[in-house]
Amino acid sequence: MSVIIYIEGGGDNDQNLERLFRRSWATFFAAAGLQGHQPRVVRGGGRNRTFNLFAKEIKLPDPNRVPFLLVDSENPVAAGHSVWQHLQANDNWNRPLNAGDDQAFLMVQAMETWFIADRNSLQRYFGAKFNENAFRQWPQLEAVPKATVFDALERATNKGYAKGKVSFALLAQIDPALVEAACPHAKALLDRLRTLLR
Repeated sequence: MSVIIYIEGGGDNDQNLERLFRRSWATFFAAAGLQGHQPRVVRGGGRNRTFNLFAKEIKLPDPNRVPFLLVDSENPVAAGHSVWQHLQANDNWNRPLNAGDDQAFLMVQAMETWFIADRNSLQRYFGAKFNENAFRQWPQLEAVPKATVFDALERATNKGYAKGKVSFALLAQIDPALVEAACPHAKALLDRLRTLLR
């Protein structure tokens, strides 16, 4: 059984960023206990392109390969809503015919939310420039609006945070155990991967 996961983001067509994107996700998944069999990561770029790549893949079912979709939620996920219900309401994406409920996952509300779950990694990466006081003690990290997360990161790092190389470097350093403890949607993704790939 192999898993291919289409992930939103990754920047432009820079080949160095492409390699860094895949390597950072591989490091994150390995730290989450998926050292032996890892999903094959595909950089989707923009969210619509990522969805379209996933939808194209799933049109041709293969019993030996399971495709996954992973995108930012962009907004809070309404109580009781499945991932596909959220994506339909937020992006007007209908679940592809062959897609299961357990093949779409969300970074709520953005990948950057995961970074805030491991503030020690932020401290190590940014060093003396890091100001933890920019963060509140949010009891439900996934409820924090995306704009608030980015603003807090900017203030905490003295504008040192940026998409691309910095975000990929952080992804490779954060502790998945802290991420899944603070972010239920991240735990759902990792639990599903562990079920299939261990």
